[in-house]
Amino acid sequence: MVSLEDSNSHNSVSSSAHFGQTRPYYYTPPPPSSIKINRAMGRSMRTIRSTIFRTDCSGSEHSGAISENMTDSVIDIRLGELAKKPPVNNKGSSSDEDYLQLSQVFSDFSACSSDISGELQRLASVPVSDLVLTQNPNSKPEPEPEPCLGFLEREKFSTEIIESISPEDLQPTVKLCVDSLHSPSVAVKRSAAAKLRLLAKNRADNRALIGESGAIPVLIPLLRCTDPWTQEHAVTALLNLSLHEPNKVLITSSGAIKSLIYVLKTGTDTSKQNAACGLLSLALIDENKLSIGACGAIPPLVCLLINGTNRGKKDALTTLYKLCSMKLNKERAISAGAVKPLVGLVCEEGNGLAEKAMVVLSLLTGIDSGKEAIVEEGGIAALVEAIEDGSDKGKEFAVLTLLQLCMDSVRNRGLLVREGGIPPLVALSQNGTAKAKHKAETLLGYLREPRQEASSSTP
Repeated sequence: MVSLEDSNSHNSVSSSAHFGQTRPYYYTPPPPSSIKINRAMGRSMRTIRSTIFRTDCSGSEHSGAISENMTDSVIDIRLGELAKKPPVNNKGSSSDEDYLQLSQVFSDFSACSSDISGELQRLASVPVSDLVLTQNPNSKPEPEPEPCLGFLEREKFSTEIIESISPEDLQPTVKLCVDSLHSPSVAVKRSAAAKLRLLAKNRADNRALIGESGAIPVLIPLLRCTDPWTQEHAVTALLNLSLHEPNKVLITSSGAIKSLIYVLKTGTDTSKQNAACGLLSLALIDENKLSIGACGAIPPLVCLLINGTNRGKKDALTTLYKLCSMKLNKERAISAGAVKPLVGLVCEEGNGLAEKAMVVLSLLTGIDSGKEAIVEEGGIAALVEAIEDGSDKGKEFAVLTLLQLCMDSVRNRGLLVREGGIPPLVALSQNGTAKAKHKAETLLGYLREPRQEASSSTP
């Protein structure tokens, strides 16, 4: 077990051969002149990309090893010693890696994973003194009250150590972190949230342990913290914890939805991205979809779609797709102005956004107001262009959306003909994928119907 009372030991902890370095216990503070020990690099989990679009996104979606220097002095108490125990066999953990598999058409190109931000490297480079806000740079800051000696110190260590330790051995550390979330000190709460974020990052059993330890109700108020780093750690910790199914119920029953939406409106780029992913995770429970929409999540998701980073736009698209399986949320998305940016993304190339945008548009054609909005925003012309110049998968989505727009509308068929849609449809019916060929032939069949005959059955 990890002992928090082991302050009398001054012997160095022997790391396994995997790390090959030693370090003192945290309960013996190092002298000011001591040299920081460089620990082995850890792995950062990234969003899983589909094989279909991996080539297009490879410039920004690589997942090389990065440093994860966090405020983890307490977590690291005797971790090297505990790491020598036989590794725990985590059967079933692979299911968490694809916890956000969506419906067949959308999962072709998007699935989310925990802690996608990759911000650990950036946070590791920020000194603790820079994170503790002081009013006067010339004044000497008061020392932060720590739950135990060394809690706020920052050290390099590898998540591989944590992954080799059983949850039973981490129970005291988790309890200390949860207790520290009640501290009046923002620095202590920030450090505790960062530790829980990291512990919940890759291990399903750790997520269960942290959820059962009462961390979730205490993390949720930190989503409204004015300190951006504390807010970021809290929202990412909750995202990671939501990968464990029972934790989803705890998160929603503790009132997290409105606070996640608050982060979506006010947070850093990374916080907004992870808040969107957190809402997506909760939306995997059908009854949560309408609650998330009713709480006002869709307008800030549309803002993220317009103003976010490339990563943020992808997260917004995936979350909108999941929410818009409900008719009420379709209506909310159209009222929030989602159609215009979606149409604008259809013609973008090389960033993996066009296909996602077309899938969301195809969902919005499920209601009449969605079809009208797509046509009004120039969606037919954009979709014809996608059939001409898009990827094979993009052409499938484009012809599917056009078919849904034109199936019951003579007017839309006329617009499609005027936009020059027939030649690319003919080419697609001859040279496209099997799905694209079938849909193109069906759509061409509608276009061949005499106008009068078609209009007799269509308003």
